[in-house]
Amino acid sequence: MIPLIILNALDGKPLPIYGDGQQVRDWLYVEDHCRAVWLAVLSGRVGETYNVGGLNERPNMEVVTRICSLLDAKAPRKEGVSYAAQITHVADRPGHDRRYAIDCSKLRRELDWKPIESFETGLAKTVDWYLAHRSWCEDITSKRYARERLGTGTSFHK
Repeated sequence: MIPLIILNALDGKPLPIYGDGQQVRDWLYVEDHCRAVWLAVLSGRVGETYNVGGLNERPNMEVVTRICSLLDAKAPRKEGVSYAAQITHVADRPGHDRRYAIDCSKLRRELDWKPIESFETGLAKTVDWYLAHRSWCEDITSKRYARERLGTGTSFHK
């Protein structure tokens, strides 16, 4: 969701939110995820399973509005209107779970792992990365991923 929202916002396209946007997800900065996997490889017990979670449960709508606020500050629209004006509610998927969460207590307990980034710092770094790599993103979205709603053939980039 995060890449789609950032790229659509910057391109002036709708920011699709399923239903009421109150589906809760556990968010984790990518480098924290990589550190957790690497720690499990190096220090975990062979054959053991370790769940990696961000300890940052947030509703989708909160994540999208936070992205809009970050973009408003870092790459304001020329007309001065907030990116939040692009938020568009779309039909929810049938059977869409209201909450996805993960128990990462074993990873914390056995390997002493916890995320370094907070939700706020990780999201800001993610937005900064997308702003700094616009041409790479354009190349990917023009050739491989056209921001379509995967699994349905429906596009969100119109």
